[in-house]
Amino acid sequence: MRLGIFGGSFDPPHVGHLLAASDAFEALALDRLFFVPNAAQPLKQGVLVATPAQRLAMVHYAVDGDPRFSVSPAEIERKGLSYTVDTLAAFAERYPDAERFLLVGADAFATMPHWREPARIAGLARIAVLHRAGDEGAAPPAGIPAEAVVRLQTRRVDVSATEIRDRVRQGRSIRGFVAASVADYIARAGLYRQGTA
Repeated sequence: MRLGIFGGSFDPPHVGHLLAASDAFEALALDRLFFVPNAAQPLKQGVLVATPAQRLAMVHYAVDGDPRFSVSPAEIERKGLSYTVDTLAAFAERYPDAERFLLVGADAFATMPHWREPARIAGLARIAVLHRAGDEGAAPPAGIPAEAVVRLQTRRVDVSATEIRDRVRQGRSIRGFVAASVADYIARAGLYRQGTA
């Protein structure tokens, strides 16, 4: 079995996340891809807007009905700061015979020297770096062997969670930026409006 593990804030999950996941699923010939919303990301403290439970719900809405994708609440249930190495260790324990791939964007890959136990991460999963057209491929961080890294081309989708949150604050439509079910949830929950969490 070939598993993809795609972590992130997903605040909110948007079409860029879904397209990157689809590209990786096909390029790596995965059997299943898990979206793993983090509880509190060490390098983004104070940046998240929706609660962990709200972000988990949005990811469920975003992937609902797609048999390629699953959602893991592992980091949110674990509480505290979300360290990728702990998540991968949990996946290795649950799926010991699976070939595991950690999906990361090129920007996140560049920060890996600041992650907890990067060399152990590379031992628990191959690192699939998603490069968009025009991105420069950074060399693997110290302690990460080149053979542990797979580089994948993905399409450039100029949409960001920050832009989506700003559009909601400004009262503008986010249809087309996120799945309709996610847009409906954001509206029902009153997320990202001025003066709300």
